[in-house]
Amino acid sequence: METWRGIDATPEGWPASVIAIGVFDGVHRGHAALVRTAVKAAAEREARCVVVTFDPHPTAVVAPHAMPPQLTGIERRVELLGALGVDAVCVLPFTEELSQLSPDYFVRHVLVGGLHAKAVVVGENWRFGHKAAGDVKKLAELGEEFDFEVLSQSLTSDEEPFSSTRVRGLLAAGEVAAAAEVLGRDFGLEGTVVHGAGRGGTALGFPTANIEWTPGAAVPADGVYAGWFHHDSHRHAAAISVGTNPTFDGTARTVEAHLLDFDGDLYGERVRLDFTARLRGQVAFEGIKPLIKQIETDVADTRRALDLG
Repeated sequence: METWRGIDATPEGWPASVIAIGVFDGVHRGHAALVRTAVKAAAEREARCVVVTFDPHPTAVVAPHAMPPQLTGIERRVELLGALGVDAVCVLPFTEELSQLSPDYFVRHVLVGGLHAKAVVVGENWRFGHKAAGDVKKLAELGEEFDFEVLSQSLTSDEEPFSSTRVRGLLAAGEVAAAAEVLGRDFGLEGTVVHGAGRGGTALGFPTANIEWTPGAAVPADGVYAGWFHHDSHRHAAAISVGTNPTFDGTARTVEAHLLDFDGDLYGERVRLDFTARLRGQVAFEGIKPLIKQIETDVADTRRALDLG
């Protein structure tokens, strides 16, 4: 799969394309179905399949006060989109200038001039162009003018919509298993391992990797979770704590992972935590001894939740 940033970086001689376009934050099951429609349509038309996405999120530019927590960083998003079988991902830098483009100009210069659109696949409520002036109907009119098909698709299941907004709400409630049902996989939080207070490996006997997550990322509700810790090509079972460490009168919100059956130095590494199951809420304990007893229970519960025996 090829990846490039900006329409001007499109490889010279790029052939006719079927284009799936959207923000695709989270790459949830509805997004995946839309992209697979584009992959199928490209094969039927003997064309290449290109996903067009945006970075940063358009809301960060047009209404930063309303910017929602992000479910995936751009690198992870490209990775997930690529896994759906597309030929290329084109990341458009979303700038003030791009936000000012009319629907007609965007189609003429990006979809047609840059990517040689043969068909365009979008969600049925997709909007584009300055002040969201363009919709699916407008895109279809431009498709007739520039000779490409428009395929619009619902992003809903039989019960509730597959939506990034819904996933954010579930994560805010700590419902990571329900969020995984919408995403089609466990929710993952990316970050870097940094030094923490140092209590885990000394006072408590359960060393933790403290994660400094990407600013603006969605983080599940405070509590303890069972999940998986990914670094490089390795994966480790982990008991994950999200919260302010109230037993120690903490105020800053932290994310810490105790890796089961692991001993090593991870400082400075870029990692991902996948949240599989919520074990309990955040609790303030009256001293270290009851906290240690609870952590022992959390580790045992993590093994059960991850079916580790």
